Amino acid sequence: MGRRLAVSAAALVILAVVGAALWPQLLTGHDPNATDPLASFRPPGAGHWFGTDQLGRDLFARAVYGARHSLRIAAGATLVALLVAVPVSVLAALGGRFADSVVSRVLDVLLSFPALLLALVVVTIAGRGELSLLLAIGLADMPGYARLLRSRLLVVRNAGYVEAATGLGVGPWTSLWRHILPNAAGPLLVTATLGLGVAVIFASGLSFLGLGAQPPTPEWGAMLAEGRSTLAVAWWAGVFPGLLITVTAVAVTILGRDLRNRFGIGSVRP
Repeated sequence: MGRRLAVSAAALVILAVVGAALWPQLLTGHDPNATDPLASFRPPGAGHWFGTDQLGRDLFARAVYGARHSLRIAAGATLVALLVAVPVSVLAALGGRFADSVVSRVLDVLLSFPALLLALVVVTIAGRGELSLLLAIGLADMPGYARLLRSRLLVVRNAGYVEAATGLGVGPWTSLWRHILPNAAGPLLVTATLGLGVAVIFASGLSFLGLGAQPPTPEWGAMLAEGRSTLAVAWWAGVFPGLLITVTAVAVTILGRDLRNRFGIGSVRP
């Protein structure tokens, strides 16, 4: 009962965040970038549910509109990781012993570094901005996905139905797209759900360091960085963005773990 309640609550949180990202105007009528110096540092109340910041901007409106930027970076990074991981893992699993050896060694080297450190290095080289941050997190997460899919491809390619299809004259590319990839991709997609929660934290953390969305863009990590310096006089400026990041990441993780348990998939670093 407790597990079902947690999963249901997590699903509601995700629906609310996705709704805020897609239709923010339905949740707030305030302009997230509109300033009002006379209303600076107002505490949470009826007029401003999350209070205002040092420029008098409505923090609830910025949090709602910030969901779009935070989720776009996290979802885009996960998609980039999957798009790169698929051809890399196919090359390793089906390209022969030499290709498998080379790809596996490269993946081992990348996996030996913390994913956040790899993302930090990539975004430092590529420059600041949402696109650079998206690509950096995606490339940092890719090795874990590639390693998982490679192992699944090695198992599926020796399955009886694949051998039967080959015996009936089905070509290798046709067999790959019709039989091997569809039956190997399930665990990858489930793990990507867990990876989405990690990507939310990575995106917010790098934006907190000033490497992601730039002011005045409302993004949760950037909002947290702005509110850090005013915690002594306006605790709400930093607390609410931090809570949103935490609750969203936890909700995605709960759903991902539930899916992983349902499909009996072991844990893997995304």
